Amino acid sequence: MHLQKRTLGWIVLLGGTAVLASYTYILGLEPEIQAKLWGGVPAALLPAYVASMVLATVGFFSFTFFLLFRADPDRVQVAGRFGYSLFSGLYVMILVPSALWLPLTSAMVHQSNDLLWLAVRLVLLVVGLGAVALLLALLSLRPRQPAMAYWSAVVGGVAFCAQTAVLDLFVWTALFPI
Repeated sequence: MHLQKRTLGWIVLLGGTAVLASYTYILGLEPEIQAKLWGGVPAALLPAYVASMVLATVGFFSFTFFLLFRADPDRVQVAGRFGYSLFSGLYVMILVPSALWLPLTSAMVHQSNDLLWLAVRLVLLVVGLGAVALLLALLSLRPRQPAMAYWSAVVGGVAFCAQTAVLDLFVWTALFPI
């Protein structure tokens, strides 16, 4: 396997494990704390929000599959000036703060303060910016082969952006009672 693909694979494996571990962390919390992590998202919106989370997860796997198993690192050009290694940086930008979000939010639920709220919003901002940058990188990527895998990756990127850069960054933070 190409060195850049191995690097990206390790980032996805380690970063993804950290994100999953942070989500597993909430299972050990009391149910009332778990419920508070939704913030002020109305119960009527929860099914749509959860559906969006599922679509974002499928989207993540779609663009990750394309990048790891279909894109050729020796041929990839992003915006005519960047190479395949750009994706490693974008994944770090997405996965590291994603792993911090739930522990920080849990800490804020336990003891709300302005510094924790700022940290939560900062990690969501970084993830959202990383998601948008990844989608823009996919849209400007050349070559776009194989076409079916590429367009699946783009659609996945749109779903991932809708969740991270819109729902999490703007809707969830606007509704979270501080």
